Amino acid sequence: MTEPEFYKAETIFAAAQGLRCVVAPAKEGELADVIRRTGAHAAVVGVLPYRDGLYAVLPKGGVVARFGVGHDGIDKAAATRAGILCTNTPDTLHQSVAELTMLLVLAAARHLPAVTATLTSGRWQPRVGSEVRGRSLAVIGRGRIGTAVMQMANDGFGMNVVCAGRGDDFAIAARDADFISLHLPAHADTRHFLNRETLAILSPQAWVINTARGSLIDEAALYDALVAGRIAGAALDVFEREPYQPADSARDLRTLPNVILTPHIGSNTAEANARMAARALHNIRLARAGDYASMDLLNREVVRVLKETGNRNQ
Repeated sequence: MTEPEFYKAETIFAAAQGLRCVVAPAKEGELADVIRRTGAHAAVVGVLPYRDGLYAVLPKGGVVARFGVGHDGIDKAAATRAGILCTNTPDTLHQSVAELTMLLVLAAARHLPAVTATLTSGRWQPRVGSEVRGRSLAVIGRGRIGTAVMQMANDGFGMNVVCAGRGDDFAIAARDADFISLHLPAHADTRHFLNRETLAILSPQAWVINTARGSLIDEAALYDALVAGRIAGAALDVFEREPYQPADSARDLRTLPNVILTPHIGSNTAEANARMAARALHNIRLARAGDYASMDLLNREVVRVLKETGNRNQ
């Protein structure tokens, strides 16, 4: 497994019965070298993109196990052609990501980064914030995380919540919302879902929250909207390029006072990491047993490939 993922759940991986866990670099070429040298039959990977070399070194019936839910970094078509099973870890991180989403909503409502910065610099400058009870939240995405956010906001904080999916009318859901929280998967058709046209729909008091995928937002368009005061602010945990680099050097989100930035920590809690590690190992054991039906398979068509070739890594 890749080094960042191993150390997020070292206790779980180190105690894995029946499996020998080898720590490897996260970059694809170096990871492939370790797999080639050790003869590994599975790779537990994080958020980085894996486009070619990984699928050439794993055996047929091997596994690429995503430590997390989003899987846009895994080339499922290339894996299927190579007879590689791809999995993720659903139902393991929605609580953690939803909690961070609500933390960002609350931090925005109470100007938390700004008042913290002024106090730590020696200045006493209280600011008037606002309660979130009765405020409107548009949750864009009907998956497990979006549903968890909706329940927390409505049941825990008394917010007025509207939920919209990809096919629903974004304008109706978000036009008058105080907070817009994105929870869509990363696909070609959701890239820059929030762009100059969709940002123009939002009200001047709106805060954009993104704990899903960085590709959902056109960061240059977001910067321009923030500078012009067309929206109130943005709280982002994910970015198009990670570690964060501005899409345009003249449009650095880190320079703006109405932006809250965190380094992709939504699912990075001890509890979620333990669940993800256990689920990834479970999928690998299922693959070894040939129990494909019970796996969290992302490319189910690979089962046909394996049956036709008669190759199975058990």
